[in-house]
Amino acid sequence: MNIDIGNALLDDATPGLRTDRLETLDEQVADAHERIADGRARDEFGYAALNLPETTDPDGIREACGDFEDSEAVLTVGIGGSALGAATITEAIGDGTAHYVLDNVDPAQTESVLAALDFTETAVHVVSRSGTTAETLSNFLLVREAMADDGVDWTERTIVTTGDSGPLRSLAETHNLPVLEVPAGVPGRFSALSTVGLVPAVITGCDIEALLAGGKSGAESLSPSLFDCPAYAYGAVAYALDQQGAGANVMMPYAEGLEAFAEWFAQLWAESLGKAGMGQTPVRALGATDQHSQLQLYRAGPRDKMVTLLRPARREPLTIPETDIEALEYLGGTDLGEVLDAEFEATEASLAEAGCPNVRIEFDRLDAHSLGRLLYDMEAACILAGELYGVDTFTQPAVEWGKRAARGLLGAKETEEAQAVTNKRTRRIE
Repeated sequence: MNIDIGNALLDDATPGLRTDRLETLDEQVADAHERIADGRARDEFGYAALNLPETTDPDGIREACGDFEDSEAVLTVGIGGSALGAATITEAIGDGTAHYVLDNVDPAQTESVLAALDFTETAVHVVSRSGTTAETLSNFLLVREAMADDGVDWTERTIVTTGDSGPLRSLAETHNLPVLEVPAGVPGRFSALSTVGLVPAVITGCDIEALLAGGKSGAESLSPSLFDCPAYAYGAVAYALDQQGAGANVMMPYAEGLEAFAEWFAQLWAESLGKAGMGQTPVRALGATDQHSQLQLYRAGPRDKMVTLLRPARREPLTIPETDIEALEYLGGTDLGEVLDAEFEATEASLAEAGCPNVRIEFDRLDAHSLGRLLYDMEAACILAGELYGVDTFTQPAVEWGKRAARGLLGAKETEEAQAVTNKRTRRIE
């Protein structure tokens, strides 16, 4: 994987970075790398995520999934980091086995997903570290009811990933379900290359060994200098551009299979770095589609954004047929991937010409190894950025406040947060 930061430098972008600023930034990266390396060596909370390519046991995951590998579909029941990593992997490199996700509690969507599934041929993966996540457990209770309606013994089609205690763990032990451990010391949004993200990957035919090998190559590339480390270069430049006014980071992959990746990145970046009045706002986009819906704003709107353009260097060929329509003759015989690459390069040039800072990320092809490397590098970039911001990258206190408020409102127990919601000021206009 490589990163090109040329269009983020001051001569070409506003906001942008001065070349001499990179040298100072590199010194900060060296200090941050030392803290990260120490955290990894101690397997400290959060930093342990960067050890997953070595500590994740693919054989154990395959063994736990053994009874489900012939399933026609897999349903992940989780939320946030318990679902986004898995969805990213299967969407990008799955073999076509359908992967459904229940990661929200919208009744219409839940009913629609349940109605689409034949539970006699579906594996259900339930993910919650605590085993108490209200959204996840609510959906799982509905899934169990739907399985019963299909005449399916839910205990024969369910696999659980959870912590070492809690209601979900107790349920798994009571019913002798296959159960995997959520990795200790790894926040959910950093857990894609673990049991959390790899169960659906196995069931949908992904090469999880290659995914982990890609992650390992990312770990081996970490070094004290941003000039030698693509992950650190990305994290450092994103941080520095934010300091210059680029408070939004548009993640724009040019590969349909990476649309879920942009959603995964949004959680990683927002939940990790949005603290103490700091952090970039991640924006999800998809090339070339969003050239027609968002590029106008990025090029001609407020100068408060950096754009991350992401693509594989090689794609599967698909030739456009020849045509006798004179105005379209230039397309005939062209590979469709060439059209997408032309769109990519036109967008990059358009942004650069307008002085909008952008960064190019490229990898060889969209396969398991490259995806593992991409996921790992973005996690390392995020952790590096967190060190530069000086925030606690691995906590999410604002999210936890909302969880406590919701539980209180639902009657689990009275909470101060729920009372605050009850007492909130309103000014309703009808």
